[in-house]
Amino acid sequence: MRRSRLATLGGVAVILAACGKAAEVLEASNGAPEIYTVNYPLAFFAETLAGNRATIRFPAPAGVDPAHWQPSVDTVLAYQRADLILLNGADYARWVRQTSLPLQSLVDTGAAYSNDLIHQNVGPAHSHGQDGAHSQGDLAFTTWLDLTLAQQQVAAIAAAMQSLMPAHRDTIAQRAALLHADLVAIDHALSRVTRQLHGVPILYSHPVYQYLERRYGLTGRAMHWEPDVMPEPDQWQLLADVVTDHPARLMLWEGEPLPEIRERLNGMGIKVVVYRAMGNRPAQGDFSSSMRANVDALAQALLPNASMRVAQP
Repeated sequence: MRRSRLATLGGVAVILAACGKAAEVLEASNGAPEIYTVNYPLAFFAETLAGNRATIRFPAPAGVDPAHWQPSVDTVLAYQRADLILLNGADYARWVRQTSLPLQSLVDTGAAYSNDLIHQNVGPAHSHGQDGAHSQGDLAFTTWLDLTLAQQQVAAIAAAMQSLMPAHRDTIAQRAALLHADLVAIDHALSRVTRQLHGVPILYSHPVYQYLERRYGLTGRAMHWEPDVMPEPDQWQLLADVVTDHPARLMLWEGEPLPEIRERLNGMGIKVVVYRAMGNRPAQGDFSSSMRANVDALAQALLPNASMRVAQP
């Protein structure tokens, strides 16, 4: 790996000003440093960069949306003891605002693009399974669905980890370059697939695809539907009204919808595409393989005999 390339990668990393002290933090003498994250994409990036040189903790349980999860007191105490706390930015994980966390440990992985965040209208309160009622908030926060933003998050994490573990700077840089190349390959494949959707109306089951839409030139309308809940009659009527002036034939879902939902949408001429947002850890695979599966699912919906095999870096 050429040093010039690694230097460029490190140069684009941006960390919270409050983390200026992070460079002074040395690896703990009694074991590997602990790094806590607020969502799964950040955990995957950190795990990939660290290997066995740090312990990565993402304590949100399966089946919840980490954006709306409220950790227990014991879990908050564990975050407070961490060597690094990786934040997503865009007001993700609002419990962080209500909790006293050590500033010297915080890393805003989205600081580099904070001026490019998407503002949205605050939607009505609704529920996500076990997460309870909430509104979407005024900042869209699934930033990593734009894979160019995910690349910037990797750079920020790499810089923070190099400051935390200076003895492993070169190894972290090498791993960051490989991860960056992987994300670039997926981004290019997704760009090729979504060219076929430019100007084509589509639907989203939930308002979580804002950064995907902006990056890849999509034109969508979002519902507030959950995969495991059959929509009420008035929701079906709203959908019928939407497609009257937005004649979509494709609907992106965060998870596999109930068979009866899929069947009814098929009857309306709307094809279901499962495109996982990946806020939490997937049941199978990892962030990279799941994003490749998203690309392939979209390609299959557009060209049923096609298969997008994203090149490995």
